[in-house]
Amino acid sequence: MAEHMDAQALDEVVRFTSDLIRIDTTNRGGGDCRERPAAEYAAELLAGAGLEPVLLERTEGRTNVVARVEGSDPSADALLLHGHLDVVPAEAADWSVHPFSGEIRDGVVWGRGAVDMKNMDAMILAVVRAWARQGLKPRRDVVIAFTADEEASAEDGSGFLADRHAGLFEGCTEGVGESGAFTFHDGSGRQIYPIAAGERGTAWLKLTARGRAGHGSKVNRDNAVTRLAAAVTRIGEHEWPLRLTPTVRAALTELAALHGVDPDLTAVDALLDKLGTAAQLVEATVRNSANPTMLDAGYKVNVIPGEAVAYVDGRFLAGCEDEFRATLDRLTGPDVEWEFLHREVALQAPVDSVTFARMRAAVQEFAPEGHVVPYCMSGGTDAKQFSRLGITGYGFAPLKLPEGFDYGTLFHGVDERVPVEALHFGVRVLDRFLRSA
Repeated sequence: MAEHMDAQALDEVVRFTSDLIRIDTTNRGGGDCRERPAAEYAAELLAGAGLEPVLLERTEGRTNVVARVEGSDPSADALLLHGHLDVVPAEAADWSVHPFSGEIRDGVVWGRGAVDMKNMDAMILAVVRAWARQGLKPRRDVVIAFTADEEASAEDGSGFLADRHAGLFEGCTEGVGESGAFTFHDGSGRQIYPIAAGERGTAWLKLTARGRAGHGSKVNRDNAVTRLAAAVTRIGEHEWPLRLTPTVRAALTELAALHGVDPDLTAVDALLDKLGTAAQLVEATVRNSANPTMLDAGYKVNVIPGEAVAYVDGRFLAGCEDEFRATLDRLTGPDVEWEFLHREVALQAPVDSVTFARMRAAVQEFAPEGHVVPYCMSGGTDAKQFSRLGITGYGFAPLKLPEGFDYGTLFHGVDERVPVEALHFGVRVLDRFLRSA
């Protein structure tokens, strides 16, 4: 298939990434974010490509953008292509450059959102504008959604769109978003490109222990802090059993083949040891998990409070939510209550689908030395909310990265950045996939 990403598209993907970074869309949680300036920027570029974007808000300033690109085959199912506009906070004092400068230095674009995920937003914009200039169409209708609030609850973003504007996604059976098709260097010269075909479910929890308030100098067998601390310790020290989903099984099997080792799925921990650094792609997704993250109790050192609260970031694999709930009941015990602060489903997508094969082929066309493998994300994306519409989600935001460029640590990290050449690779691969999908 001929390449249609011209010099203008390559220039635009870099400029759009930088421009979007300079629009501060920090999501601090609790509704403290304003995506509208970035949404208006994206909508203007989509309109310039002859599309008719709509801007939608549940809450003022929390703006989403949706547009549809007409495909050449009206009988084909539509494909959703989505990216979020918000970013996590960044402390400027910790950075080498200002996190919202969008500075381009030595062939690298710097700033918050460079990999999560304004780079992908820019790729989408550059690709559809190149199509418009050249009179090209994808085979399927492509519905583009730029969302708000992904870095918090998604209630103002993909959740709002799925619940209130389902008609805009009519015909969509599959979706593509973050995060996959990036270069993972395994330390032996091998380049791996993991494509996401699953996500663990989200279970953000609040634990509450209640007891008898009293003086700190007195004996107190009903101490809420003690009860909470015991439950948090049990949760933090719990060894979750192995649970392999089809996606993780496929990932382990393909990685084992690449490394020339026996894919013994009856001894997964031993297999992970044999995969070297590539184990990082799967080790967080062979089990459920629950990590205590916050504690809140008391107001004075000599006062025993009547209540103590903790927060836990829990994640569960597809088919394992019931086990997760039962385990939390047991670990918290009779003296501590727990509840979901935020819960979203686990996802599972087929790795033997035509769409996955076409994503694999698109990467291999531009990175023939690479090895594409499926993987399951340890966290979650907007694909969870869009799954309410029956949309099967994949993670595919292609980037070709040099060795030593630690993509994983830059997500929510300091000095987030993306190479210009990685963006050029991304638009080429994304175009190739979308026109074949």
